[in-house]
Parts: sequence; structure tokens; C-alpha cells
Amino acid sequence: MREEIEAALDQYVRPTLRSHGGELEVADVSGGVVRFRFKGRCAGCPAADLTTEELIQSVLVERVPGVTQAVLIQDVSDELLEQARAVIRARHGQ
Repeated sequence: MREEIEAALDQYVRPTLRSHGGELEVADVSGGVVRFRFKGRCAGCPAADLTTEELIQSVLVERVPGVTQAVLIQDVSDELLEQARAVIRARHGQ
């Protein structure tokens, strides 16, 4: 099932995410639920929930037999943390 998920994501989802400077990583697949993280510019995006429901979940449920749900793992990317640290250092003259 994982190969089918990755193939569907490569064909129908990743091109759209990449056009916005983003990416996604599948973290886990179990019981029909695909858990994933956004990376790049998509990490922490205010529209992440909408993207999950409207794009990712609909594609996976339609294209991959056995997938029933896509769940976004919300965490802060290392890239975003480093950007925040740089802003704080700049404000404190470090």
C-alpha cells in the first residue's frame, strides 16, 4: 500500500506542493490512515488543514484502495525554528 500512496502523491499532490516551495513526508500508514508532515514552505502554513482535506485526503481515498483518511502531523520544522532563532538573534544584536 505504501508504494501506491507514494505513487499517488508523486503524480497528484507533490507537483502542487512543490510549486509553492513545499513537500510532504509520509510518516506512518496503518489501518487505512496515512499520517504525514509538511516540509519546506508548506510546514506551518495556515492553509495546511484545507490542503490536507481538499487535496491530499481526497486524492488518497480516491486513488489508493484501503486508505480512509489522511492526517497531518502538526509540528514545527527545523527550517522554521532556525528562521525564528535568526530573527530573535537579530533583534538582540547577537
